[in-house]
Amino acid sequence: MKRNPAALFFVAAIVAAMLFVGFHAARRAGAGGPDALNPIGKIAPDFTLPSLAGKDVTLSAYHGHAVLLNFWATWCGPCKIEMPWFVELQKEYGPQGLEIVGVAMDDASKDEIQKFAKEMGVNYTILLGKEAVGQQYGGVDVLPTTFFIDRDGKIISREFGLQSRSLFVDNIKQALGQ
Repeated sequence: MKRNPAALFFVAAIVAAMLFVGFHAARRAGAGGPDALNPIGKIAPDFTLPSLAGKDVTLSAYHGHAVLLNFWATWCGPCKIEMPWFVELQKEYGPQGLEIVGVAMDDASKDEIQKFAKEMGVNYTILLGKEAVGQQYGGVDVLPTTFFIDRDGKIISREFGLQSRSLFVDNIKQALGQ
């Protein structure tokens, strides 16, 4: 019986895709299982990272404030759309206790990130990210990824990719306790 090489290739490709997806799902789940992937209602993992201003910034220092924690990169198109919104939102909600913290997750140098942030008119804290911090938050496989943290340090929402400005406003109001 002669086997069709195209059919064999197709089956092999399907098996490879299933293995790839399974491997990545297992890696993200880690030992904690599926619940480890859902951080909503849990205390935000604490970390310390260097800022563009040259100071170490610890997330827990913002306790008592609402925090919009945004993982982004200079090469990320949707990130460039969100950043002007964050500038406006920091102006509008900062006096009410909002702190926006951007974590740069790309390989650009500090100088390149600083130049990019200046061109974007960023008026909020930018930190130089590390993969280990992204892993604490379940792995940041999609950029941008944004976490909303309430005044008690609990994660109340997580958004992947570009979302609407109105969704950000709703999450900010919830984090502020409004």
